[in-house]
Amino acid sequence: MAQALERARLYDAEHSRAQSLQRGLLPRSLPRLPAVTAAASYLPASEGAAVGGDWYDLIPLSADRVAMVVGDVMGHGIAEAATMGRLRTAVHTLADLEMPPDEMFGHLNDLVKELGDDSYVTCLYAVYDPVSRICTFCLAGHPPPVVVHPDGTLHRPVLVANPPLGAAEPPFDTQELRLPEQCVLVFYTDGLLRSVDRDADEGVALLVSAVADALEETSYFSRACDGDGGACLGRLCDLITTQLTQDRPRAVDDAALFLTHTRVTAPDDVASWALTESPTAASESRELVRRQLARWRLNDLEPTTEIVVSELVGNAIRHAKGPLRLRLLRSGSLICEVYDGSLTTPRIRRATQMDEGGRGLHLVSALSRRWGTRYLDDGKCIWAEQELTPDSAHRI
Repeated sequence: MAQALERARLYDAEHSRAQSLQRGLLPRSLPRLPAVTAAASYLPASEGAAVGGDWYDLIPLSADRVAMVVGDVMGHGIAEAATMGRLRTAVHTLADLEMPPDEMFGHLNDLVKELGDDSYVTCLYAVYDPVSRICTFCLAGHPPPVVVHPDGTLHRPVLVANPPLGAAEPPFDTQELRLPEQCVLVFYTDGLLRSVDRDADEGVALLVSAVADALEETSYFSRACDGDGGACLGRLCDLITTQLTQDRPRAVDDAALFLTHTRVTAPDDVASWALTESPTAASESRELVRRQLARWRLNDLEPTTEIVVSELVGNAIRHAKGPLRLRLLRSGSLICEVYDGSLTTPRIRRATQMDEGGRGLHLVSALSRRWGTRYLDDGKCIWAEQELTPDSAHRI
């Protein structure tokens, strides 16, 4: 009897440690961003191991773009949960480098292969641009999301999935989907759909039905709910999860449900200009900035924004090639972007007291909340974000 009690105590202790590990590896909270609001739920398997490798994430990128991630490490246990933690960290690191989805999956695939021949991971990585409303998807063995339109219709886009990470070989296919001005994307892992009583196809049908029922019960896209943001989306997530997990005592896999409500950037909050490829481009850009900030009633940001834009345009004239373009975005911050046709990497260099130049990026870094570079098919974009003053934020 004493041995049985001791084994039960040890089991409870291990179970508690496993659950603590799982909670520590998943996001403690999801950020509320200008372009996306998110809600999620995670449920451990009720049979077998108490932890698994399912995860989700919402990662802010430059220009109010957002990365949405959901993945599933095949298998159950602490080792799979630890693998999930490694992959989640790698995704954050590569996303901070503004790496395109297909290149990111190439690096993640190498990481999974290093874990052994029997390690496989399904993953979905999507980047949403609120200015163009384009969402770029890359799938590795993972099901596509369900798209919920503002009129309540549900759409399951047909997206080609690459093989799971660990079994795939580059290149990875990416696909683009133009979203409505606002919609809800329903991401999930297969543990939410499968149980001992149903297969994946039946689970997808039940998911679509559960989403439709939850939308009707909450009147999610109605005016009354529109101003409630995350709380309303959280209730929608809870209702869907509850309906899908009524037989959870027989669940054989851990499960994750991840909802994101996407929004579009208003046209009035975006200003873009082509610049001449001449030494006058910097002064030209300063004049454009002054006029636009006056329209936005952000005159208090004029001095710093002029310096930032002037330095970025000056660097592009000296070290890159055209065509040149300037773009300003007004959001939770003021975002300045300069586009050029070169793939050279800008970097801060040490300037001596006698040097006449070399301090431009030092100024940009000092005057900005953050700055960086992202690469495009035909060049690059150097961007910088400035905090809005309390008065400016209030006026917006």
